[in-house]
Amino acid sequence: METVIVIGGGASGILAALTAAEDPANRVLLLERQQRIGRKLLATGNGRCNLTNIGPLPGHYHGENPDFAAPALEGFGPMAVLAFFRELGLLTTAEEGGRVYPLSNSANSVLDVLRFALDKAGVEQRCSCTVRNLRREKQGFTVETETERLHADKLILACGGAAGAKLGGVMDGYQLAKALGHKRTGLYPALVQLLTEPDYPRALKGVRVQCSLRLKRKAFLLAKAAGELQFTETGVSGPAVFDLSRAAATGGEGLVLHIALLPQSGGELRALLQARRARYPALPAGEILTGMLHNRLGRMVVKYAGLNGAGPLSSLSDGDLEKLADACADFCLPVTGTEGFDNAQVTAGGLRSSDFDPRTLESRLVPGLFACGELLDIDGDCGGYNLQWAWASGRLAGRLGT
Repeated sequence: METVIVIGGGASGILAALTAAEDPANRVLLLERQQRIGRKLLATGNGRCNLTNIGPLPGHYHGENPDFAAPALEGFGPMAVLAFFRELGLLTTAEEGGRVYPLSNSANSVLDVLRFALDKAGVEQRCSCTVRNLRREKQGFTVETETERLHADKLILACGGAAGAKLGGVMDGYQLAKALGHKRTGLYPALVQLLTEPDYPRALKGVRVQCSLRLKRKAFLLAKAAGELQFTETGVSGPAVFDLSRAAATGGEGLVLHIALLPQSGGELRALLQARRARYPALPAGEILTGMLHNRLGRMVVKYAGLNGAGPLSSLSDGDLEKLADACADFCLPVTGTEGFDNAQVTAGGLRSSDFDPRTLESRLVPGLFACGELLDIDGDCGGYNLQWAWASGRLAGRLGT
């Protein structure tokens, strides 16, 4: 019998352990540094657990070589993930944008069925177990924890990334891999709030808007997205912002977020504003966007356009309405950075994928060593793509090259 040790009890580690345990010739140990497995999983999707996304996967993954993820994702795609969880007894529901959640709306349901599966499969779980060092031996590996030395014939690193320190994000995995000769890329927070100049966001804290976004450095477009944006005290957040955050974290200085607040074209919007002026000439100019935007946001856009919100609408010229339409189409916020790893949902960057075989996730440098999940240099967009990668890569690593 071979001993397989999986280091890391997150989503990818759990799937790796369950898959390895399908072979009765394997004794599987799952080591987790926290007091219980799956803690970070419980926080995903605001506690609802966005399991996967049933939309097209290509184009939603990033890294030095995004194509590295293809074999894992093709081998255990969204429908296979849902079938797997259905077999465990989990009911799910698909929502807008292809996002899939447990029908219970609780991440606990996902973790519970995984725990039942681990127990049934005979996976030995050791929590509050921190791995201090790894050594390659002639036959297998020595895994040194704080209290003992363990032997592994095969070793799977599923330690996660640096994001979400309060939920278990650490640098351990990179350091353990380094001890075995592996290197990593630069690390950046992703799926995280953007920090902007405070003039407008601070006054708009809590306001949400459906919009289109472009992140630019001068004339160069770095990324674009559409969806919900939420203003915060220090900048902007929300799913659409998260999809731009990787580009913001890696894009350097001089970035500007361009926000299209309304879907109407320039001519259509100008006509709407002219009609509002004609219908309510005595209405304060600060209310001209009432009914189109959140009241606070509408008044702020009037101010942003340089107009006097206290005067009547009749005082606004066609040129003023042109400025206002332009402000709605291109509300600009200079970006000063992103929140750090503590507030990030995922890590951009990781162990260099070129050092692993994408067909098995086995190390090209150290036979018998596998890696999966966020530890590798693959990260996905907001909307279930990162958990999909965790399930798929954990499944592939757990096959142990067979």
